[in-house]
Amino acid sequence: MRIVFSSDPRDFARRSWSDLVHVDPAGTFFHTPDFLKLYWEEFGEETDELLLAFGEEEDGAQVAAVAFERAAGRLRFLGGTEVTDYMGPVAGPDAGESFSKELFAALARRDDWGIADLRGLPEDGSWLGRLEEGARAQGFETEVAHDQNGVAPFLRLPGSYDEYLAGLPAKLRHEIKRKARKLNAEAGAYSISVAHEDTLVPSLDRFVELHRTSEGPKGVFMQPGMEIFFRRLGEAFLSRGIFSLVFLSVGGTKVAGTIGFRFDGTYSLYNSAFDRELRHLSPGMVLVAEDIRIAIEGGSSAFDMLKGDYEYKYRFGAYPRAIKCLQVRRSS
Repeated sequence: MRIVFSSDPRDFARRSWSDLVHVDPAGTFFHTPDFLKLYWEEFGEETDELLLAFGEEEDGAQVAAVAFERAAGRLRFLGGTEVTDYMGPVAGPDAGESFSKELFAALARRDDWGIADLRGLPEDGSWLGRLEEGARAQGFETEVAHDQNGVAPFLRLPGSYDEYLAGLPAKLRHEIKRKARKLNAEAGAYSISVAHEDTLVPSLDRFVELHRTSEGPKGVFMQPGMEIFFRRLGEAFLSRGIFSLVFLSVGGTKVAGTIGFRFDGTYSLYNSAFDRELRHLSPGMVLVAEDIRIAIEGGSSAFDMLKGDYEYKYRFGAYPRAIKCLQVRRSS
């Protein structure tokens, strides 16, 4: 296998690796060239260089790919930790180990980096071990550390929402039902709506409005640049059935919203916001339960709550999934 490097953003499309994302068990929406291209277009000015690496067989077949960004001598997977939960390579069957070995051999011949800070690698996936082994084969120093917000609660989904509820511990099942009843009794009947292409713009307007009322760091997250990124995600991926914007409304007013991604059988809960004046009625919690229902009814077999080890996620039966960072240093 040979490694081909490119710093040309046109290769997101010209050398698209979407097919590899679908066949690699580690592949997620965050690994797709379409997502990473959008990320690069919005945030790429914060780095020195884009670096794409492709693994090719002797016949020219592309069997692996990974996207990096380089800044101040530090190599990172492309995709900022604030908006990209999983990062790293993807490869076709039986190509992962060879690609990891050849990738670090090729990187060893470059003099434009000293440290590789490789985040977003699930501990239970295959790439963490492969990459560490490939780096060590070149004599590099390696260290596996906790990633920022390094737990992504995750749950498997059965074939129906009733089965999902029945499979929960009695206390969790009771709490989910109790919150829905309380919201309905004290605020009035609630409804669930899903944004479509003709309602996307006003729906995103409301989501951003709710998000900016949040407390703490969340309240300042949705800066203008980040808002543009979220709007572009909706514009690019709603029509393809990936981007999902769901609202819970009371009395005709949207009081809680979530953004998620449907991709290869997994529904990923990406972001959320709710009306702080109704926090005592937990509209956000009620909406997440409805998201799980929507995911199941849409055929998803897994629900990923993504990074952030927050207690509320475990109230839906999720289990913790550790996300790691592989740090690689050239030997001094």
